[in-house]
Amino acid sequence: MFQPVLVSSGLVGWQFLQRTYDQQLATFSESNVQKRDTDHFRENIQSVTSAEDLVADRQMLTVALGAFGLQDDIDNRFFIQKMLEDGTTADDALANRFTDERYSDFSAAFGLGPGEIRGSLRPGFADEIIAKYQANSFEVAAGAQDDTMRVALYAERTLSDVVGGTGSEAQKWFSIMGQPPLRTLFETAFGLPSSFGQADIDLQLTVFQERAQRTFGVSDPAEFADPEVLDRLVTTYFARTQLQNGGAGASGAAIALTLLGG
Repeated sequence: MFQPVLVSSGLVGWQFLQRTYDQQLATFSESNVQKRDTDHFRENIQSVTSAEDLVADRQMLTVALGAFGLQDDIDNRFFIQKMLEDGTTADDALANRFTDERYSDFSAAFGLGPGEIRGSLRPGFADEIIAKYQANSFEVAAGAQDDTMRVALYAERTLSDVVGGTGSEAQKWFSIMGQPPLRTLFETAFGLPSSFGQADIDLQLTVFQERAQRTFGVSDPAEFADPEVLDRLVTTYFARTQLQNGGAGASGAAIALTLLGG
C-alpha cells in the first residue's frame, strides 16, 4: 500500500507535502485496500436503511467512521449503533453529549435517527463520504510517520467548516477545543501546555481568545478561515513544535524569526 512521502519534519517537510498533496492523495486512494473498501461502500450504501445494517457491515462501517476521523471506534459496535439510532434532533441524543462534534456530524450525516432523512438518499452522498474517508486515511497514514503533519492536514481540511456558520464566537472556540487535532494545533501555536485542557472551560475560552489576539491579531475564530491567517497559524504551530523538540531541522534563529513573523 502506498504510504505518504515525507521528506523532512517541520516547515520544510510541510511545504513539500503541500506541493505534492494532490498527487500523493490520488495515488494513496487508488491503492488496493482503499479502493476495495470505497468501492464496496459506493455499491452497497443504498441498501443501508438502519443503524443495525451499517454496523453489521464492517467494510462499510470502516469507511463511514473513517470519514469523520472516528476509525478508532470500529470495534464499539453497540456504541455506534446507539449513536446512529438516537440521531441528533433530540438534545439528549447520545451524539450530542460529546464535546467532540465529530460524533454528532457523523450521526447527522447518515440520518438514521427518529424522523431523520437518510443521508444516502441525497445525491452525491457516497462520493462525499468517500472523499472524506480518503483524505482522513491519508492524514492518519502521514501521522504514523509524523503526527504534526496529520494535525496540519486535518486543520487545513476542516477548520474553515468548523469556524463557519452562524454560531457565536464562544461556540466556535468550543468546537475547536472539542476536536483533538484542532485543540493540539491551537494549544501548540499559543504556547500552552497539553495539560491546559484540564482547566475550567470558561478560563480556557478566555485564554484562547487572548492568545489569538496577542499572537495573530484576531479573537474571532472565524478569521482562521482566511487562508493567510490559517497559514500563519500552521506555520507558528510547526515553529513551536520544532522549538519543543530542541529545534530539530531548523536553527534557533530561524525558528525565532518565524515566531516573530507570526
